[in-house]
Amino acid sequence: MYNSNWYNNLTQPPFSPPDAIFAPVWGVLYIMIFISLILYFRAKSFNKQSGYIYFTIQLLLNFAWSPVFFGMQNMHLALLIIILLDLFVALTIKTFYSVSKPAGFFLIPYFIWILFATYLNLGYLYLN
Repeated sequence: MYNSNWYNNLTQPPFSPPDAIFAPVWGVLYIMIFISLILYFRAKSFNKQSGYIYFTIQLLLNFAWSPVFFGMQNMHLALLIIILLDLFVALTIKTFYSVSKPAGFFLIPYFIWILFATYLNLGYLYLN
């Protein structure tokens, strides 16, 4: 699907995890994201629209990053996308937490991981 030769030939930033780490980490994170959404959905509150909007935007940004970084090999645009992703995940956490504390907490590992991914994206861009 993607040009793995391109990626494998990039200079890696310090602390780059092995490729085998990404699939299991993302599997766990997507489960936690889904649990967070269920908790938010089930929480009793009258005005949850902004949370759904933030959640949808961050999910679209999440899905957009890989094709841009790996498929288009556009690290600049990928960096912009992941910075926006950081912002919208933070907004989602804040909004979800205000309605359901557990829903907000379930997103924190995801936020930490994408902050790390932002560092990696910036590192790849700088080093290559």
